Amino acid sequence: MTSSRLWLRRDLVLVAFLFVLLFALDVYAVHSVFTSRYPGANDFFSRWKGAQVFWKEGLDPYSDEATLAIQEGIYGRSAQPDEDPGPFAYPFYTVFLLAPLAPLSYAWAEAVWLVILQFSLVGGVLLCLMLVDLRLSRGLMVMTALWGVAFYHSARTMLLGQFAGLVFLWVVGTLWALRKDRYVVAGVLLALTTIKPQMSFLLIPALLIWGVGQRRWRFLGSFAGTMALLLGASFFLLPAWLGEFVAQVLRYPSYTAIGSPIWIVTHLYLPFLGTPGEVALSALFLLYLLVEWRHLPRAAATSDLFLWLLGLTLLVTNLVALRTATTNYTVLYIPLFFILKVAAGRLPRASFWLALFYIFGVVGLWALFLTTVQGDYENPIMYLPLPSVLLLGILWAKAVSNPASAGQQTRMG
Repeated sequence: MTSSRLWLRRDLVLVAFLFVLLFALDVYAVHSVFTSRYPGANDFFSRWKGAQVFWKEGLDPYSDEATLAIQEGIYGRSAQPDEDPGPFAYPFYTVFLLAPLAPLSYAWAEAVWLVILQFSLVGGVLLCLMLVDLRLSRGLMVMTALWGVAFYHSARTMLLGQFAGLVFLWVVGTLWALRKDRYVVAGVLLALTTIKPQMSFLLIPALLIWGVGQRRWRFLGSFAGTMALLLGASFFLLPAWLGEFVAQVLRYPSYTAIGSPIWIVTHLYLPFLGTPGEVALSALFLLYLLVEWRHLPRAAATSDLFLWLLGLTLLVTNLVALRTATTNYTVLYIPLFFILKVAAGRLPRASFWLALFYIFGVVGLWALFLTTVQGDYENPIMYLPLPSVLLLGILWAKAVSNPASAGQQTRMG
């Protein structure tokens, strides 16, 4: 082994050790200061408790007994008719992901999970920079990392313990792996995004179309193999899980009042449009997306066209999904940073404007939340700013740039 490779291996070992040490210290701090005193993250608790009762007691996580155990953990009693019943409501293979946390007390499990989300959000945002080839100075890199946890949609993801932060990392990781020709890794990560299918239900067919057009058989095979493993293990352990999962998902609208951003516009702010307007607008967005997908088979993974098409796909996903959440918007950071990259190549003093965007983005959305919050619920207006800005931004990026060209590196310092 050459000396350069030996030093590289030592550096990697050192980096891994420091990463694990930082993670452990962060978990200890979060447990000491927060989760041991103020348990929360109810969205995580429902999944964690469902996984725990399965692994420790052999209970079906979709059963009434498991749901009651979840409600007693959240409310100290069964849920009232006007309260969120908090069912497991995730694909069964979620229990495999949470198996290492099942033996822990909730205070420790929550601490570990919140730190996982923290690292996922920061890592995903920094990976976005690499994905769009946007090079920043050290100061802006630090600001980007802080923005990655302080921005409204990120912070809410951590406060609720939402899986959206981890799915965001997996989506960015999928696109980065494709860019680097790591097709097996990309297929595995894309399959994992189905843990929260409402975030990737359009991304998956888009990438499968791309994979066939580009003849990336290892990517397609890796995705299919990982899905077969996840589904096969799930059916082996709980044969009836799929029907029970679908039943819980279908009950979801009965205890949530907010639909997609298009639903909010057509039912709350422009009620004269109503359901016909919602259906028509959703159909128009989907039709436009399908027309643009005709470019997918020829889009190189390193091209701006590829990033633009998938950014549009993720945006339309969140615009038309029957039920969404502002935490799901973390995946919209991908088209956001693509737009920022295009803008940076056309603005003087781009680093100044980026820093200003970070500051006003964090302050503006949190101010909007605090002035509109209704008890424990965010106002529907919180669903509109980011997708509205991104819709204008992604159309502008197409108009002023040539997405069909290969991506070029943009430096901001």
